[in-house]
Amino acid sequence: MTTMESLIGLVNRIQRACTVLGDYGGSDSSFSLWEALPSVAVVGGQSSGKSSVLESIVGRDFLPRGSGIVTRRPLVLQLHKTDEGTQEYAEFLHLSKRRFTDFAMVRKEIQDETDRITGKSKQISPVPIHLSIYSPNVVNLTLIDLPGLTKVAVEGQPESIVEDIENMVRSYVEKPNSIILAISPANQDIATSDAIKLAREVDPTGDRTFGVLTKLDLMDKGTNALDVIEGRSYRLQHPWVGVVNRSQADINKNTDMVLARRKEREYFATSADYGHLASRMGSEYLAKLLSKHLETVIRARIPSITSMINKSIDELESEMDHLGRPIAVDAGAQLYTILELCRAFDRIFKEHLDGGRPGGDRIYGVFDNQLPAALRKLPFDRHLSLQNVRKVVSEADGYQPHLIAPEQGYRRLIEGSLNYFRGPAEASVDAVHFVLKELVRKSLAETQELKRFPTLQAEIAAACNEALERFRDDSKKTTLRLVEMESSYLTVDFFRRLPQEVEKPGNPGTTTSPAVDRYAEGHFRRIGSNVSSYVGMVSETLRNTIPKAVVHCQVREAKMSLLNHFYIQIGKREAKQLSQLLDEDPSLMEKRQQCAKRLELYKSARDEIDSVSWAR
Repeated sequence: MTTMESLIGLVNRIQRACTVLGDYGGSDSSFSLWEALPSVAVVGGQSSGKSSVLESIVGRDFLPRGSGIVTRRPLVLQLHKTDEGTQEYAEFLHLSKRRFTDFAMVRKEIQDETDRITGKSKQISPVPIHLSIYSPNVVNLTLIDLPGLTKVAVEGQPESIVEDIENMVRSYVEKPNSIILAISPANQDIATSDAIKLAREVDPTGDRTFGVLTKLDLMDKGTNALDVIEGRSYRLQHPWVGVVNRSQADINKNTDMVLARRKEREYFATSADYGHLASRMGSEYLAKLLSKHLETVIRARIPSITSMINKSIDELESEMDHLGRPIAVDAGAQLYTILELCRAFDRIFKEHLDGGRPGGDRIYGVFDNQLPAALRKLPFDRHLSLQNVRKVVSEADGYQPHLIAPEQGYRRLIEGSLNYFRGPAEASVDAVHFVLKELVRKSLAETQELKRFPTLQAEIAAACNEALERFRDDSKKTTLRLVEMESSYLTVDFFRRLPQEVEKPGNPGTTTSPAVDRYAEGHFRRIGSNVSSYVGMVSETLRNTIPKAVVHCQVREAKMSLLNHFYIQIGKREAKQLSQLLDEDPSLMEKRQQCAKRLELYKSARDEIDSVSWAR
């Protein structure tokens, strides 16, 4: 195989692989290798002889025939040259596991596959059919057979059919890597050629256009197409090529394509008009001309193609790192993977708590804002109102009023006040619990490696929430115990330091006694004030100790042992259970497989292009 055949064959193989992977022109991928590679778009009006030209190039009768629009979907035809003596066969992308050796069945499948999308109507569809033909009798080429251009809609077609076909054809031929094979019948004025008109619009310099004249043998006697073929009527950068296709009688008689090619050669060799051009006429010459031009174009674009491939490889490798590598099958490796994923999550969770990521500051907000605000809102004013103090002290004295100081009244007022601290203590615990749960949720979402394994992600979330519930219960017990401790033993020194109430001695002859003074309004106000001062001292103490208890029981434990119980449970699981945890999201698994295949394709393409380039 020559270097040229190797290079074009390589491009064909790459385009074929791109097609299989869905990396075809017009896809949503940011970079399509297919579009970076040149291909030949076959353009012509209806009944211009497009199908016959393609069949002559292939050397096989395989395309549907008929009147009106026959080609109703683009046909991406890839020709792969094989070694001499090997059997010819065809493969469709949509039937990749089936080989066709009967080309009459290829024709039927093209028709059936067209009908599957368009129905048995005269509608068209831009969805291409992909067909590969492997034969020793072809040159390496990629040809795209497009619906024939038309000027009017016929019965059964929408009024927009003319514009729809032109837009479809234009979308292929306007691409800078597209080589235009413009088919025009010789028995019509070249000025009216639909193919030439469109080619001139998208390729005004003619650098990408090859003109083909069909039906030379059907021209009126005494006329010829030399003005066109020799470039006098319409000049292109590349030489015009004339072809003689099989006649309808030949088609009806199933004339062999080998015989048809021989008749074509004989026609040009013996023609009085075209004999001097015989070596540059015919479908065989056209195929070689296109192949040679393709080689020139490919060689010129190898540096840019290689650059694009390298860029795409970098992007795909980055995506593979993001998606994660395939999982091992043995239990030990799976357990190791699970633990590594847990550590990755735990690391992000700790970063949230320690300030490396946002969120941990909300815990401080609970202690610095919510707790003080809750303490300030406690109803001490109501509880220590003059009326309530009198009521509580009086009830505490019972039927015997206190003699010196109402100690029982003090204790009841203080215990009643301290009970109010239970609410803010529990609210602080719940608020921090909510923040920790939210940080767990955020950390799970930010652990990219876990996105592959929704089952494991859900198990970790459940284990974290279960652990946080335990931490909350312990924290509530501890904070409430702090409140209870303040109620259990009052700070005696506080009351000893209070200024003592000095009783004024009664005047002789008066009926007022010290006992009556102790039940005066001022006496109860002083009791309420003393209790309020004590409660204020306790409030300051709890404002400092509740955060310590909450951090110790919840935040510290979450940092140190959030997944400890989960680790113990994981260590006891069987291999099958571990595999279930690593059961990936099917869509993610499919995405990684596609990414890996494309990465392999691009690396292989780069290596092959390099090897062919060095062989020049």
